[in-house]
Amino acid sequence: MRSRRFALVRADLLDAVCPLPDDLAATVAGRESVTVVLEHREFGVTPGRASVESAPAHDPGLHLTGIAWPPDVRPGVLVTVAWRPSEEYVLVKTTPLDEPLRVDGVDYFHDYDPRVITREFDPGVSNRGQVLKAVRRLGRVFDDGSAVFPEAELPAHCGLGRGKKGTFLLRNAVDQLLREGYVTRVTGSTGPDGELNYPAVDGEDPIDLLFYAPLVEEAPLPGEGGGDGHGEAGDRRDHWVNGFVRRLPAGAHASKKQQSLHQKALEKEQIDGFTLEPGYTFVKRHHRG
Repeated sequence: MRSRRFALVRADLLDAVCPLPDDLAATVAGRESVTVVLEHREFGVTPGRASVESAPAHDPGLHLTGIAWPPDVRPGVLVTVAWRPSEEYVLVKTTPLDEPLRVDGVDYFHDYDPRVITREFDPGVSNRGQVLKAVRRLGRVFDDGSAVFPEAELPAHCGLGRGKKGTFLLRNAVDQLLREGYVTRVTGSTGPDGELNYPAVDGEDPIDLLFYAPLVEEAPLPGEGGGDGHGEAGDRRDHWVNGFVRRLPAGAHASKKQQSLHQKALEKEQIDGFTLEPGYTFVKRHHRG
């Protein structure tokens, strides 16, 4: 049995297709249809197995069509695709997480690639969303899903207009993201090939960057603690966000003010024995919209 593992992107889910690696594609390329068996645990718990006859199609690479992806499969979820020669079918399988996780407001119940989640971000229509889109989709993304992007290049990629009005809207959007804890200003560098490096590399040209790190929390199972299994990070307007802990860029530390705010939040919730770990800061409760 030959198998490959890769992350699904948003277009795969919307178009109900499953891409095929080249070596597996060669096996089914000449067929009018192929049986696809999807093994998946709903919300990482309830086992399920579904079978469908799928027509291979090219556009641009070979993929299987008519795949009814379960609603709890998110962009970035990893799937294992294998060819079962003795039984003549393609097996597509997800792997449940030990515990569900919430990544920037989206609930994940299965193994995922943090880099793909960052790239596949749906920013919504707000000004702050367009800035975050530039950082996450156009910046350099690291293995843990964090990303950096040159702040000076934002005007060319955010679509907020030119002149004084565009500058004003962009500054407000960046300030809002900084205030909400989504991004942090850091200094990186550019290498001879133009690649962004963070932390900065000695001897390279310094550059001002915006640093994004995903907020990863425990997620409740559906029906537990308010979880409905459909947490999606849309562009929700006019709402309050509770205080939370977010990872800082390498070498950065929480200020005494943020440590104090974190301690006050714990005292309000009557939680003892927790302190901010090195490399993390506390973002206080704030209004978003």
